[in-house]
Amino acid sequence: MPVATAEPLAHRLADQESTRTTVVWDDPVNLMDYVTMVFMRYFGYPRERATQLMIQVHNEGRATVAEGSKEEMEIAVHAMHGYGLQASVEKGGQG
Repeated sequence: MPVATAEPLAHRLADQESTRTTVVWDDPVNLMDYVTMVFMRYFGYPRERATQLMIQVHNEGRATVAEGSKEEMEIAVHAMHGYGLQASVEKGGQG
């Protein structure tokens, strides 16, 4: 009986190359409660997770808040800009 094999390496590498993340950056303007609310409202995170991400942004200067296709992440970045947050798209899928 044949053994089920994992996804081909080339396909996994292509997936990693096409994966992007949305990164939100710290700024001196937005209040922490506001950033938490944005993460809850836009990404649907529960308060605890949204708060963890906000604290990461505050303490480390940035946090990865979402992962997906390039198009999805560009839409999310645009939405973050609409909320007045600084955000960017980065290549994802890296260990």
